[in-house]
Amino acid sequence: MGILSGNPKNEPMHYGEIYSVWQCSMVAKGAVSCYQAFTNHAGDKDLKKILDDLLDQAKLEIKECDALLTENGIAPAPTLPERPPVKLEDIPAGARFTDPEIAAIVAADTSLGLVAASQTMGQSIREDIGALFAKYHATKTALGLRILQLTKEKGWLIPPPLQVKRPDSE
Repeated sequence: MGILSGNPKNEPMHYGEIYSVWQCSMVAKGAVSCYQAFTNHAGDKDLKKILDDLLDQAKLEIKECDALLTENGIAPAPTLPERPPVKLEDIPAGARFTDPEIAAIVAADTSLGLVAASQTMGQSIREDIGALFAKYHATKTALGLRILQLTKEKGWLIPPPLQVKRPDSE
């Protein structure tokens, strides 16, 4: 097989893999900034726990993707500055994100992360990159389930139109 044989870490990354890994790092860096802000705005302790777990996952993705890029001679995107902690009471009511808003945003963000991880898995020819994004996909699946359960439990979920009564089939 030549250049694509042996240890996958010794194989070159193709342009799609490079861009997807770079994009994952960049998106995770933006997520850290947003999730830190959301942590300042959140009042619900269960939501704060999920935000902490989302932050940990984003930081892990940054670390792993930036290491992969650097090992392959690609400069990672710059990291955003850390947000300082703020007391919830110091945020004016009109400027504050509510817990249901935060939950909806992180649910949508997590579902988009699932799609991106799936796409990267599908385009990867290096097994290590496919496996890395399979790991991210599994983690995002578990986090998405926790967010769904939380939004249902707290009454924050706004469901799409439900088919309560089915039309009679003839």
